[in-house]
Amino acid sequence: MQISRNDPCWCGSGKKYKKCHLAQDERLAEMELAGCLVPSRDLIKTDKQIEGIRQACRLSNDILDMVASRIGVGVQTKEIDRWVYEYTLEHGGIPASLNYQGYPCSVCTSINHVVCHGIPDETRLRDGDIVNVDVTTILNGYYGDVSRMFMIGEPSREARELVRVARECLYIGIEQVKPYNRIGDIGYAIEQYANQHGYSVVQDYGGHGVGLEFHEEPFVHHYGEREEGMVLVPNMVFTVEPMINMGQYHCLRLDDGWTAVTRDGLLSAQWEHTVRVTEDGVEILSE
Repeated sequence: MQISRNDPCWCGSGKKYKKCHLAQDERLAEMELAGCLVPSRDLIKTDKQIEGIRQACRLSNDILDMVASRIGVGVQTKEIDRWVYEYTLEHGGIPASLNYQGYPCSVCTSINHVVCHGIPDETRLRDGDIVNVDVTTILNGYYGDVSRMFMIGEPSREARELVRVARECLYIGIEQVKPYNRIGDIGYAIEQYANQHGYSVVQDYGGHGVGLEFHEEPFVHHYGEREEGMVLVPNMVFTVEPMINMGQYHCLRLDDGWTAVTRDGLLSAQWEHTVRVTEDGVEILSE
């Protein structure tokens, strides 16, 4: 139904449409006519939803702080899973990963050549390992998603360099999150930086909308070209989570149906944040 200028805005802010989303809608209509992919209104979060997502992200980040204080040589990845499960419940949350599409644990632990979705088990962390710990928490119905790399003992110089560049790729991608940029701008910036350092960007997995569900639109490629993909508008919320490989970008999924590894057996590193598009840039919700 058509909204008139003086009607309440469709977003629920209580403001008149002309004072709220009219100008944005007019610009998006022009971009759509020019062939751009524009987001549907249900991808734009309300202030209340954003605050709920922000709180869930803070809990996820607190969980990673707890892991950071305990992780080390000799720790079994199933111990990390237990820590995350217990801490999450103690603080009023629910581990989003647990039983999600059959996933058996509360966290993902991806070691060395594991790209993502590593399942915690009896494996003990060894001196020199690098490991990604990926936490998504449901708090009061909202989802917060964040991951970090941890270096165990004294990894090689090559491993440390990969971890460093992967983190820089994350923030270089986040710098491209601003109104009326495109998803492709994020991926282009990440891929160019990774390639400059001799690394590749995983193409089989990427970021995603998040907040009201675990995985929402849009899908966020971490490679590609500028000015491609969905247009970004204020109050869209999604993850940026580039997976950077020391060798080629190709992956294999193991028989467990979850664990993704590099096809060439070389190291992979990943960092992740949940971000919100603001009126003039970006807010990292999971810091």
